[in-house]
Amino acid sequence: MGLIILLIVGGLIGWVASMIMRTDGQQGILLNVVVGIVGALLAGFVVTPLIGGAPITSGSINIQSIIVSLIGAIVLLAIINLFRRGTVR
Repeated sequence: MGLIILLIVGGLIGWVASMIMRTDGQQGILLNVVVGIVGALLAGFVVTPLIGGAPITSGSINIQSIIVSLIGAIVLLAIINLFRRGTVR
């Protein structure tokens, strides 16, 4: 059950991040899920130890973990855009 919730929440986070970074037209549902989960992992390893709390990948879904995961997904998309296009956007 935790994996299904992680996929759904990761997909929503990836979709919102792609809407913010204006890359939604270039990626589909599967890439939104991947961006959301990888962004959550990135944020869980880098940001969460600095501010405390539990990452979304550990099963703790609260507003703090969702915002941190969204920031991680946005940073991930910015890095991808930087290498792909040469600009963050």
